Amino acid sequence: MATEQLDRPTEARPAPRWVAPTFVLLALLTLPWVGYLALTLPRHAVAVHYRAAWVGFDLGLVALLALTAWYAYRGDRQVALAATGTATMLAVDAWFDVVTTPAGPDLVVSVLLAVLVELPLAVVCVWIARHGDRMVARRLRQLAARAQLATDRADSAQRTAASARRQLARVRGRQR
Repeated sequence: MATEQLDRPTEARPAPRWVAPTFVLLALLTLPWVGYLALTLPRHAVAVHYRAAWVGFDLGLVALLALTAWYAYRGDRQVALAATGTATMLAVDAWFDVVTTPAGPDLVVSVLLAVLVELPLAVVCVWIARHGDRMVARRLRQLAARAQLATDRADSAQRTAASARRQLARVRGRQR
């Protein structure tokens, strides 16, 4: 036990210790609510603002896709958060598209979009979120290499200019 405690100060934890047990408790407390909803919600419902809900949701998805692209382009560590949000929105979109579409050709389209577009893209976003630090590190190495190349070119130009000045001085010295 004492050895474990000595090793722990160097351990980097992504979240405080209270987060895991608190969220397990919240998940367990939510299960009865899910059961209640499953038994009491109507099988069919009409939504007053159905179109606005979907358009608003899809605009949020577009914003997260764009944010993920922006952070990835900039090599920003926040890409992991944006990709996580995007993956979540894509999975939710696939789920609700499929379960809210009535049987028929529209349901086939919803299932195909979920299986071929939304869920695979969600998997890519999860991959980005899991490997975001590696992507940022690679981007930083690329920027460092560019900076080194620019420095090397500037040094080379300075050496060339100094050599040209010396050569010019020699030529001028011979002319006198």
